[in-house]
Amino acid sequence: MCAASQLKQSKKMEPTELQQTPLSELEHRIQALQTKMAADDLDGILVIQNSDLFYFAGTAQQAHLYIPADGQPIVMVRKDLARARAESPLERIVPLSSPRQIPEILNEYEYPQPASLGLESDVLPVNLYFAYQKIFSACRIRDASTLIRMTRAVKSAYEIELITEAARRADQVAGSMGALLEPGLTEIELAGLVEARARALGHQGFVRMRLWGSEMFYGHLMSGPAAAAPSYLASPTGGTGTSPAFAQGPGFRKIGRNETVLLDYVFAWQGYLADHTRIFATGELPDELKQAHAAMLDIQEMIKTAARPGVPAGELYALALARATEQGLDAFFMGAGDQRVRFIGHGIGVELDEFPFLAKGQKLPLAAGMVIALEPKVVMPGKGVVGIENTHVVEANGLRQLTVFEEAITFV
Repeated sequence: MCAASQLKQSKKMEPTELQQTPLSELEHRIQALQTKMAADDLDGILVIQNSDLFYFAGTAQQAHLYIPADGQPIVMVRKDLARARAESPLERIVPLSSPRQIPEILNEYEYPQPASLGLESDVLPVNLYFAYQKIFSACRIRDASTLIRMTRAVKSAYEIELITEAARRADQVAGSMGALLEPGLTEIELAGLVEARARALGHQGFVRMRLWGSEMFYGHLMSGPAAAAPSYLASPTGGTGTSPAFAQGPGFRKIGRNETVLLDYVFAWQGYLADHTRIFATGELPDELKQAHAAMLDIQEMIKTAARPGVPAGELYALALARATEQGLDAFFMGAGDQRVRFIGHGIGVELDEFPFLAKGQKLPLAAGMVIALEPKVVMPGKGVVGIENTHVVEANGLRQLTVFEEAITFV
């Protein structure tokens, strides 16, 4: 299908009005968190981070969401109240002039004074933490981030539908590469062309990550040896980037002939993400790169079968590493030398780095409904990167793949 036909087909999925998260969906999420709060003896959680606000309240307006261990939540909004009320179906959405006003509002709405209060300590700036300590001086402040992230780890049918649509659009972005990729273009020029296609398909233009110091635009588009350049990002691939200020991803290198081009882009649709890597080639490639790519497809198929509910996430990394070692690729698996990362996949949803992590030593068992980006890759310094990444749903018999664009190297 040509790119124009793909875009025309996708328009039937475009939102024609405000897409509000269903109230039943938010209630289910809040109740799931409240169950975990009760088991952890936590009286309330104050949510302020954008991804968590969107997940539990359906809006990312500047607000504080208070979720009690029992009863309905309240959204206290500084900016913009009207938009928050339009975007969120929750009943209690009230104005807030200052965080110091929160105890007064909770008292007005007859919420019990919490003895223990949970905060998103994994992402909360220290100065805000100290401010909340003063505001809630009678409370014992605790870290609620694990409870929140575990609640978000298992996706509902509603979420899987949105991720499935993001995956469909990710496939369409990959499908545009054949018409856009030309030797002589710089990586950043090609990236701009590909990103324009993504925006036309409804990409929100930003990929949220939770890990402190982690940043992502659309993803990584890199060619030849530049794709094997390591970077600060927790990723097997790096890239030179355009400057030391953002030293990852596409740079000013001109794409040559007879080399690989890696397209590792995330599609963000209505807040939800699908991660996707495909390898393209501008002519003939050395046999070792082609064989290494085939080996990564083999590892992917093995993990798709092994990744069933109840299997500890770390066991899947160990299986993949053992297979890469058998194939003689362990020195280049998920990075080269001491730059190798010790994972082969990660959860994905509203953020790119969600639970679970298919990483060394991780004991968290998989559960049906988790969504995982599985990304076995080989990084060969001086030569390039090959491998695959697809977004999958954990089901009873293994992983169900959502991104389905051609997985073999595409020669253009």
